[in-house]
Amino acid sequence: MESVRAYLNSPMGPKTTHFWGPMANWGFVISGMMDTKKPPDAISGNMTAVLCIYSMLCMRFAWMVRPRNHMLLACHAANESVQLYQLSRWLRYRNLQPKEEAVASD
Repeated sequence: MESVRAYLNSPMGPKTTHFWGPMANWGFVISGMMDTKKPPDAISGNMTAVLCIYSMLCMRFAWMVRPRNHMLLACHAANESVQLYQLSRWLRYRNLQPKEEAVASD
């Protein structure tokens, strides 16, 4: 019971933004994972690139802040992975699209 009380009152416990910030940010990861089922023409390249940069900056922040926020780091590392996958899908679609249109018009 003492260890639970120590966690609840710690600088990383559920009474702080160090806990609730990462919990809220998992929504980005879940949303990105759900979007992998959508067709690549529905992906916004600009927004996906912005989310990649956002997650990189937040990963650095999570590592540099004291005490280190490992939950935030894990959340943004997962989001970075999902967004890079989405960006690769969008780039593949964008690069293949003109070739397919040119073949279809011949």
